[in-house]
Amino acid sequence: MVGEKTSLSNINSLRAFDVIDEIKNALEEACPNTVSCADIIIMAARDAVVLTGGPSWEVFLGRRDSLTASMEDSNEIMPSPRANATALIQLFKRFGLSVNDLVALSGSHTIGKARCFSIVHRLYNQSGTGQADPTMELSYKEYLEKLCPQGGDGNVTGNLDATPTVFDNQYFKDMVKGRGFLNSDEVLFSAGGETRELVELFSKNQAAFFTSFADSMINLGNLFASHTSHCGEIRRDCRKVNS
Repeated sequence: MVGEKTSLSNINSLRAFDVIDEIKNALEEACPNTVSCADIIIMAARDAVVLTGGPSWEVFLGRRDSLTASMEDSNEIMPSPRANATALIQLFKRFGLSVNDLVALSGSHTIGKARCFSIVHRLYNQSGTGQADPTMELSYKEYLEKLCPQGGDGNVTGNLDATPTVFDNQYFKDMVKGRGFLNSDEVLFSAGGETRELVELFSKNQAAFFTSFADSMINLGNLFASHTSHCGEIRRDCRKVNS
């Protein structure tokens, strides 16, 4: 099955599937057919946040794994790195998530990297102008141009914020300075309105960000939970459906 791994936002970008495989193998030895891959992934996400300095939260369990996969569905659901604030707000609203959820969950970009492929439009043809995004801080723009030259390797990666291995509020501090890596990051500040107010708040108050992030991860994790608790399956191998 071709699914989320190869969607436009994820292809050649997602990593560490082997970690999920190791966890699943250990659980299948200890308690076969009990813990789904979906539950493993959401617990691993929580633990990765904690291990890099972020908040913890209670993870509600009982999900089942899908019997199908769809790259097309993933492309429709996953936020595009090129999206503007209006599109992001509308996407989250479709799933009952608020503007606060949008900004807080975007803060997950305080750790990790992204590909040059995702930002070349910002550097060389923002909105079809043939120019760079004018909201980028000049020295940061020059740094990105060296990292991601026009016509260069789109799979080269850059840090999503200045402290990419620490879960903190640096992501929001960077956006206030015009140093957001993705267009979908920086627009949360440059577009103004409620998203800008939240970016400013989280840039000044890490505790407020941590609280909102934990709450929003619970909201995100509970999407469709009532539907998956009685359908699907508990996969024996997270890479394929049970035969």
